[in-house]
Amino acid sequence: MNTTTPPMHEITPGPDHQAVNVALITRRKPDGANALSASVTFGWRAMLKIKHVPEQLFDVTAFPIMFILMFTYLFGGAIAGSTGAYLQYLLPGIMAQTVVMLSMYTGLALNNDIRKGIFDRFRSLPVWQPAVLTGALLGDALRYTIASLMVVVIGFMLGFRPEGGAIGMVMAILLLLVFTFSFSWIWTAIGIVVRSQESLYTLSFIVLFPLTFISNVFVHPETMPPWLQSFVDVNPISILVTAMRGFIHGNIVIADVIAVLLISALLVAIFGPVTMYLFRRQK
Repeated sequence: MNTTTPPMHEITPGPDHQAVNVALITRRKPDGANALSASVTFGWRAMLKIKHVPEQLFDVTAFPIMFILMFTYLFGGAIAGSTGAYLQYLLPGIMAQTVVMLSMYTGLALNNDIRKGIFDRFRSLPVWQPAVLTGALLGDALRYTIASLMVVVIGFMLGFRPEGGAIGMVMAILLLLVFTFSFSWIWTAIGIVVRSQESLYTLSFIVLFPLTFISNVFVHPETMPPWLQSFVDVNPISILVTAMRGFIHGNIVIADVIAVLLISALLVAIFGPVTMYLFRRQK
């Protein structure tokens, strides 16, 4: 067999070589990434971080298991008479609470990139600058989806049965992802401002604990004092959980879904521009 390497002038250039030659001759710069492709690229970066640091998924899997088991078997019999009946009420709320609490990690990841100087490099790139933030949020959507599915799997293993069927479950998860994506913009703004991750942790607990625990996640608001019930009724988490329960149990009220979508749009309208303003001024 002849293994002699052919002379250089006999090698036929491939498509890549031709493109490089054309670029060198014409000095024409390649087309820049558009907003969508840039967002997808930064979203893929966020997913690669999960691939190389799989420990990030520990909270996604551990929190749902702990919350469901703890609240179902500790309080189920006392609140609803049986753990099975309480699980039917609790699961949509636990799903919302778990995923919304995970949203603070968006701010933590952003703050970490800023402190390491990675964002200085991103801001020097000729790309649509909001893609740095939207891409990170898209990547975190994968974590939210995994956490939601984990809650559903654990619930089914414990005997949970959605009366609204598979379509109701899918619609509830989609509504939760929309709300959490919008809610995450709060943490992107805070993640740029705070100086340390410890400060972000403290602020997140101050915001998330009242929102998630003083709500209809665990008990009916009718059992609460009137002054507390007034807060629970306007709590965005309560509105979200009510709409999710409607999808899951087959008694959806369109007004509840519209209310969740309006709150989501309002969050993006307020914190989106604020985040971009802080992002451009960040030093």
